[in-house]
Amino acid sequence: MKLPSFRLEAPGDNLDNLPKLEGMVVSFFPGGAIVRHDGAMLLCGIAKTFRAAEGSSPLAVGDQVTVAVTRPDQASPNLSDMDRSDGMILSRRPRRTLLARPQPRSGKRRDPHAQSACEKVIVVNMDILLIVASTSQPTFNQGLIDRFLIAAQRGEMTPILVINKTDLARPDPNISAEFIELGGEVFPCSAVNGTGIDAISDRLKGHTSVLAGASGVGKSTIINAIIPNAQAATNPVRVKDNRGRHTTAAAVVYDLPAGGMIVDTPGIRELEVRLDPAQLPWFFPEFQPFALKCRFNNCTHTHEPGCEVIRAFEAGEISSRRYKGYLRLREDIIAAKGRR
Repeated sequence: MKLPSFRLEAPGDNLDNLPKLEGMVVSFFPGGAIVRHDGAMLLCGIAKTFRAAEGSSPLAVGDQVTVAVTRPDQASPNLSDMDRSDGMILSRRPRRTLLARPQPRSGKRRDPHAQSACEKVIVVNMDILLIVASTSQPTFNQGLIDRFLIAAQRGEMTPILVINKTDLARPDPNISAEFIELGGEVFPCSAVNGTGIDAISDRLKGHTSVLAGASGVGKSTIINAIIPNAQAATNPVRVKDNRGRHTTAAAVVYDLPAGGMIVDTPGIRELEVRLDPAQLPWFFPEFQPFALKCRFNNCTHTHEPGCEVIRAFEAGEISSRRYKGYLRLREDIIAAKGRR
Protein backbone atom coordinates (compact mmCIF):
# COMPACT_ATOMS: atom_id res chain seq x y z
CA MET A 1 0.00 0.00 0.00
CA LYS A 2 1.41 3.41 -1.02
CA LEU A 3 -0.41 6.63 -0.22
CA PRO A 4 0.01 9.74 -2.38
CA SER A 5 2.17 12.57 -1.09
CA PHE A 6 1.80 16.28 -0.53
CA ARG A 7 3.97 19.10 0.74
CA LEU A 8 3.71 19.64 4.49
CA GLU A 9 2.27 23.13 4.08
CA ALA A 10 -0.15 22.29 1.28
CA PRO A 11 -3.15 20.91 3.24
CA GLY A 12 -2.51 22.93 6.43
CA ASP A 13 -5.70 25.00 6.22
CA ASN A 14 -8.00 22.13 5.20
CA LEU A 15 -7.10 19.19 7.44
CA ASP A 16 -10.70 18.74 8.57
CA ASN A 17 -11.72 17.99 4.97
CA LEU A 18 -9.10 15.28 4.42
CA PRO A 19 -9.74 11.55 4.93
CA LYS A 20 -8.54 10.15 8.26
CA LEU A 21 -6.91 6.89 9.30
CA GLU A 22 -5.54 5.36 12.51
CA GLY A 23 -1.97 4.15 12.84
CA MET A 24 0.92 3.53 15.24
CA VAL A 25 4.03 5.67 15.62
CA VAL A 26 7.10 3.52 14.92
CA SER A 27 9.89 6.06 14.46
CA PHE A 28 10.77 9.75 14.22
CA PHE A 29 12.57 12.15 11.91
CA PRO A 30 13.18 15.90 12.33
CA GLY A 31 9.78 17.59 12.33
CA GLY A 32 7.66 14.49 12.12
CA ALA A 33 7.06 10.79 12.72
CA ILE A 34 6.71 7.57 10.76
CA VAL A 35 3.29 5.99 11.28
CA ARG A 36 2.44 2.40 10.36
CA HIS A 37 -1.02 1.75 8.94
CA ASP A 38 -2.12 -1.52 7.40
CA GLY A 39 1.47 -2.47 6.56
CA ALA A 40 2.33 0.92 5.04
CA MET A 41 4.92 3.31 6.50
CA LEU A 42 3.66 6.89 6.30
CA LEU A 43 5.89 9.95 6.65
CA CYS A 44 3.78 12.35 8.71
CA GLY A 45 4.12 15.90 9.84
CA ILE A 46 2.52 17.11 13.06
CA ALA A 47 -0.48 19.41 12.75
CA LYS A 48 -0.30 22.80 14.45
CA THR A 49 -3.54 21.90 16.21
CA PHE A 50 -2.01 18.77 17.79
CA ARG A 51 -2.22 18.88 21.58
CA ALA A 52 -0.75 16.29 23.95
CA ALA A 53 -1.82 15.67 27.53
CA GLU A 54 -0.09 17.96 29.98
CA GLY A 55 3.06 16.62 31.62
CA SER A 56 4.11 14.07 29.00
CA SER A 57 6.18 13.78 25.82
CA PRO A 58 3.80 14.59 22.97
CA LEU A 59 4.57 11.48 20.91
CA ALA A 60 6.43 8.22 21.50
CA VAL A 61 6.93 4.90 19.75
CA GLY A 62 3.74 2.87 20.21
CA ASP A 63 1.35 5.82 20.26
CA GLN A 64 -1.92 5.25 18.41
CA VAL A 65 -2.59 8.37 16.35
CA THR A 66 -5.15 9.83 13.97
CA VAL A 67 -3.67 10.98 10.65
CA ALA A 68 -5.17 13.21 7.97
CA VAL A 69 -4.09 11.92 4.53
CA THR A 70 -4.13 13.62 1.16
CA ARG A 71 -6.70 12.98 -1.53
CA PRO A 72 -5.50 11.62 -4.88
CA ASP A 73 -6.16 14.96 -6.58
CA GLN A 74 -3.69 16.63 -4.18
CA ALA A 75 -0.93 14.10 -4.75
CA SER A 76 2.53 15.24 -5.82
CA PRO A 77 4.26 12.00 -6.78
CA ASN A 78 7.48 13.67 -7.96
CA LEU A 79 8.40 15.11 -4.55
CA SER A 80 11.50 13.74 -2.84
CA ASP A 81 11.29 12.17 0.63
CA MET A 82 12.83 15.39 2.01
CA ASP A 83 9.87 17.43 0.74
CA ARG A 84 6.93 15.08 1.04
CA SER A 85 4.54 13.93 3.70
CA ASP A 86 1.92 11.21 3.53
CA GLY A 87 -0.21 12.84 6.21
CA MET A 88 -0.46 15.05 9.26
CA ILE A 89 -0.85 13.72 12.80
CA LEU A 90 -3.92 15.31 14.35
CA SER A 91 -4.19 13.60 17.75
CA ARG A 92 -3.21 10.57 19.78
CA ARG A 93 -5.25 8.21 21.89
CA PRO A 94 -4.78 7.88 25.67
CA ARG A 95 -1.83 5.65 26.58
CA ARG A 96 -2.45 2.31 28.32
CA THR A 97 1.11 1.87 29.61
CA LEU A 98 4.45 3.60 29.25
CA LEU A 99 8.18 3.31 29.84
CA ALA A 100 9.75 6.65 30.72
CA ARG A 101 12.88 8.07 32.27
CA PRO A 102 13.91 11.57 33.42
CA GLN A 103 15.32 13.77 30.70
CA PRO A 104 18.78 15.35 30.82
CA ARG A 105 18.68 18.70 32.59
CA SER A 106 20.72 20.32 29.83
CA GLY A 107 18.53 22.54 27.68
CA LYS A 108 20.62 21.60 24.66
CA ARG A 109 19.52 17.95 24.89
CA ARG A 110 15.99 18.57 26.10
CA ASP A 111 13.03 17.70 23.86
CA PRO A 112 11.71 21.10 22.72
CA HIS A 113 8.22 19.67 22.15
CA ALA A 114 7.89 18.00 25.58
CA GLN A 115 5.48 19.65 27.98
CA SER A 116 7.48 18.28 30.90
CA ALA A 117 11.20 18.96 31.04
CA CYS A 118 11.67 16.18 33.56
CA GLU A 119 10.43 13.03 31.83
CA LYS A 120 11.15 11.40 28.49
CA VAL A 121 8.66 8.78 27.36
CA ILE A 122 10.54 6.03 25.49
CA VAL A 123 7.73 3.71 24.39
CA VAL A 124 4.02 3.34 25.17
CA ASN A 125 1.18 0.81 25.01
CA MET A 126 3.37 -2.21 25.79
CA ASP A 127 2.08 -5.20 27.81
CA ILE A 128 5.47 -6.53 28.92
CA LEU A 129 8.70 -4.93 30.07
CA LEU A 130 11.47 -7.40 29.23
CA ILE A 131 14.31 -6.48 31.59
CA VAL A 132 17.49 -7.88 30.06
CA ALA A 133 20.57 -8.54 32.19
CA SER A 134 23.64 -10.71 31.68
CA THR A 135 25.57 -13.15 33.82
CA SER A 136 28.82 -11.42 32.84
CA GLN A 137 30.32 -8.98 30.32
CA PRO A 138 28.84 -6.74 31.73
CA THR A 139 28.25 -8.06 35.22
CA PHE A 140 24.75 -8.35 36.66
CA ASN A 141 23.53 -4.95 37.86
CA GLN A 142 21.02 -5.48 40.68
CA GLY A 143 20.52 -1.75 41.23
CA LEU A 144 19.47 -1.20 37.63
CA ILE A 145 17.10 -4.18 37.82
CA ASP A 146 15.44 -2.64 40.90
CA ARG A 147 14.97 0.60 39.00
CA PHE A 148 13.41 -1.15 36.00
CA LEU A 149 11.05 -2.99 38.35
CA ILE A 150 9.85 0.37 39.61
CA ALA A 151 9.51 1.61 36.01
CA ALA A 152 7.36 -1.45 35.22
CA GLN A 153 5.12 -0.84 38.24
CA ARG A 154 4.70 2.84 37.46
CA GLY A 155 4.12 2.13 33.78
CA GLU A 156 1.65 -0.72 34.51
CA MET A 157 3.60 -3.33 32.55
CA THR A 158 4.30 -6.96 33.43
CA PRO A 159 8.02 -7.31 34.32
CA ILE A 160 9.96 -10.28 32.96
CA LEU A 161 13.65 -10.77 33.72
CA VAL A 162 15.77 -12.25 30.92
CA ILE A 163 19.24 -13.30 32.11
CA ASN A 164 21.38 -13.58 28.98
CA LYS A 165 24.86 -15.03 28.34
CA THR A 166 24.35 -18.26 30.27
CA ASP A 167 27.00 -19.70 27.94
CA LEU A 168 29.54 -17.57 29.85
CA ALA A 169 28.38 -18.15 33.43
CA ARG A 170 25.48 -19.67 35.36
CA PRO A 171 22.82 -17.28 36.71
CA ASP A 172 22.65 -16.76 40.47
CA PRO A 173 19.65 -18.86 41.61
CA ASN A 174 19.01 -16.49 44.52
CA ILE A 175 18.43 -13.59 42.13
CA SER A 176 15.91 -15.61 40.13
CA ALA A 177 14.12 -16.75 43.30
CA GLU A 178 13.85 -13.18 44.59
CA PHE A 179 12.42 -11.93 41.29
CA ILE A 180 9.84 -14.73 41.19
CA GLU A 181 8.82 -14.01 44.80
CA LEU A 182 8.07 -10.45 43.72
CA GLY A 183 5.61 -11.78 41.15
CA GLY A 184 7.88 -11.65 38.11
CA GLU A 185 9.04 -14.30 35.66
CA VAL A 186 12.63 -15.27 34.87
CA PHE A 187 14.00 -16.66 31.59
CA PRO A 188 17.70 -17.64 31.50
CA CYS A 189 19.02 -17.76 27.96
CA SER A 190 21.97 -17.59 25.65
CA ALA A 191 21.33 -15.64 22.47
CA VAL A 192 24.62 -17.09 21.13
CA ASN A 193 23.78 -20.80 21.34
CA GLY A 194 19.98 -20.46 21.40
CA THR A 195 19.34 -21.86 24.88
CA GLY A 196 16.04 -20.54 26.25
CA ILE A 197 15.17 -18.51 23.15
CA ASP A 198 12.15 -20.67 22.22
CA ALA A 199 10.70 -20.24 25.71
CA ILE A 200 11.01 -16.46 25.44
CA SER A 201 9.42 -16.48 21.97
CA ASP A 202 6.45 -18.50 23.24
CA ARG A 203 5.95 -16.15 26.21
CA LEU A 204 5.94 -13.04 24.01
CA LYS A 205 3.59 -14.48 21.38
CA GLY A 206 0.61 -12.20 20.82
CA HIS A 207 1.89 -9.48 23.18
CA THR A 208 3.42 -6.06 22.76
CA SER A 209 6.77 -6.03 24.54
CA VAL A 210 9.71 -3.70 25.09
CA LEU A 211 13.29 -4.72 25.89
CA ALA A 212 15.26 -2.59 28.32
CA GLY A 213 18.61 -3.00 30.04
CA ALA A 214 22.18 -1.82 30.26
CA SER A 215 24.38 -1.42 27.20
CA GLY A 216 26.07 -4.65 26.20
CA VAL A 217 23.70 -7.16 27.83
CA GLY A 218 22.66 -8.47 24.41
CA LYS A 219 19.23 -6.99 23.71
CA SER A 220 19.79 -6.70 19.97
CA THR A 221 21.36 -10.18 19.87
CA ILE A 222 18.23 -11.57 21.52
CA ILE A 223 16.12 -9.79 18.90
CA ASN A 224 18.15 -11.48 16.14
CA ALA A 225 17.72 -14.87 17.85
CA ILE A 226 13.94 -14.48 18.19
CA ILE A 227 13.47 -12.92 14.74
CA PRO A 228 16.04 -14.43 12.33
CA ASN A 229 15.54 -11.75 9.65
CA ALA A 230 15.59 -8.78 12.01
CA GLN A 231 19.27 -7.93 11.37
CA ALA A 232 19.46 -5.76 14.49
CA ALA A 233 22.89 -4.17 14.84
CA THR A 234 25.10 -5.56 17.62
CA ASN A 235 28.36 -4.49 19.29
CA PRO A 236 30.78 -6.41 21.52
CA VAL A 237 31.47 -5.33 25.10
CA ARG A 238 34.57 -3.13 25.54
CA VAL A 239 37.39 -5.25 26.93
CA LYS A 240 39.15 -2.45 28.83
CA ASP A 241 36.26 -1.69 31.21
CA ASN A 242 33.77 -4.56 30.62
CA ARG A 243 31.10 -2.06 29.63
CA GLY A 244 28.64 -2.30 26.81
CA ARG A 245 28.58 0.09 23.88
CA HIS A 246 25.40 1.75 22.63
CA THR A 247 24.19 -0.07 19.53
CA THR A 248 20.50 0.86 19.26
CA ALA A 249 20.25 4.65 18.98
CA ALA A 250 16.45 4.87 19.20
CA ALA A 251 13.49 2.61 19.89
CA VAL A 252 13.05 0.14 17.01
CA VAL A 253 9.87 -1.88 16.36
CA TYR A 254 9.94 -5.52 15.20
CA ASP A 255 7.02 -7.83 14.40
CA LEU A 256 7.18 -11.27 16.00
CA PRO A 257 6.85 -14.25 13.64
CA ALA A 258 4.02 -15.81 15.68
CA GLY A 259 2.16 -12.54 16.31
CA GLY A 260 2.74 -9.55 18.50
CA MET A 261 5.59 -7.07 18.43
CA ILE A 262 8.72 -6.21 20.34
CA VAL A 263 10.53 -2.89 20.71
CA ASP A 264 14.29 -2.65 21.20
CA THR A 265 15.49 0.40 23.15
CA PRO A 266 18.86 2.11 23.58
CA GLY A 267 20.97 0.59 26.35
CA ILE A 268 21.43 2.65 29.49
CA ARG A 269 23.85 2.39 32.40
CA GLU A 270 21.86 4.49 34.86
CA LEU A 271 18.13 5.03 35.33
CA GLU A 272 17.17 7.80 37.71
CA VAL A 273 14.02 7.15 39.73
CA ARG A 274 12.15 10.38 40.34
CA LEU A 275 9.98 9.77 43.41
CA ASP A 276 9.36 11.33 46.77
CA PRO A 277 11.54 9.28 49.17
CA ALA A 278 8.42 8.57 51.24
CA GLN A 279 6.87 6.80 48.22
CA LEU A 280 9.81 4.46 47.61
CA PRO A 281 8.71 1.70 50.05
CA TRP A 282 5.51 1.28 48.02
CA PHE A 283 7.67 -0.15 45.22
CA PHE A 284 9.23 -2.77 47.49
CA PRO A 285 6.14 -4.94 48.03
CA GLU A 286 8.00 -7.40 50.27
CA PHE A 287 8.26 -4.59 52.83
CA GLN A 288 4.52 -4.09 53.16
CA PRO A 289 3.57 -6.88 55.63
CA PHE A 290 6.26 -5.61 58.00
CA ALA A 291 5.87 -1.86 57.36
CA LEU A 292 2.30 -1.98 58.64
CA LYS A 293 3.66 -3.01 62.05
CA CYS A 294 6.33 -0.29 62.36
CA ARG A 295 6.13 1.88 65.47
CA PHE A 296 5.96 5.11 63.45
CA ASN A 297 3.55 5.75 60.57
CA ASN A 298 6.19 7.77 58.71
CA CYS A 299 8.97 5.21 59.23
CA THR A 300 11.68 5.43 56.56
CA HIS A 301 12.94 1.90 57.37
CA THR A 302 16.48 3.19 57.70
CA HIS A 303 17.17 3.83 61.39
CA GLU A 304 13.99 4.17 63.45
CA PRO A 305 13.47 2.18 66.67
CA GLY A 306 10.62 -0.28 66.38
CA CYS A 307 11.02 -0.63 62.59
CA GLU A 308 9.72 -4.04 61.59
CA VAL A 309 11.32 -3.83 58.15
CA ILE A 310 14.79 -3.51 59.71
CA ARG A 311 13.98 -6.37 62.10
CA ALA A 312 12.82 -8.56 59.17
CA PHE A 313 16.00 -7.75 57.23
CA GLU A 314 18.21 -8.63 60.20
CA ALA A 315 16.25 -11.87 60.70
CA GLY A 316 16.67 -12.87 57.04
CA GLU A 317 12.95 -12.48 56.28
CA ILE A 318 13.69 -9.77 53.70
CA SER A 319 16.41 -10.23 51.10
CA SER A 320 19.65 -8.52 52.10
CA ARG A 321 20.26 -7.67 48.44
CA ARG A 322 16.89 -5.96 48.11
CA TYR A 323 17.04 -4.10 51.43
CA LYS A 324 20.52 -2.74 50.74
CA GLY A 325 19.35 -1.81 47.25
CA TYR A 326 16.48 0.11 48.84
CA LEU A 327 18.90 2.09 51.02
CA ARG A 328 21.15 2.93 48.04
CA LEU A 329 18.22 3.92 45.89
CA ARG A 330 16.78 6.12 48.64
CA GLU A 331 20.12 7.90 49.01
CA ASP A 332 20.29 8.41 45.23
CA ILE A 333 16.76 9.86 45.14
CA ILE A 334 17.53 12.30 47.95
CA ALA A 335 20.84 13.33 46.35
CA ALA A 336 19.22 13.86 42.93
CA LYS A 337 16.44 15.89 44.51
CA GLY A 338 19.03 18.13 46.13
CA ARG A 339 20.70 18.77 42.75
CA ARG A 340 17.51 19.88 41.05
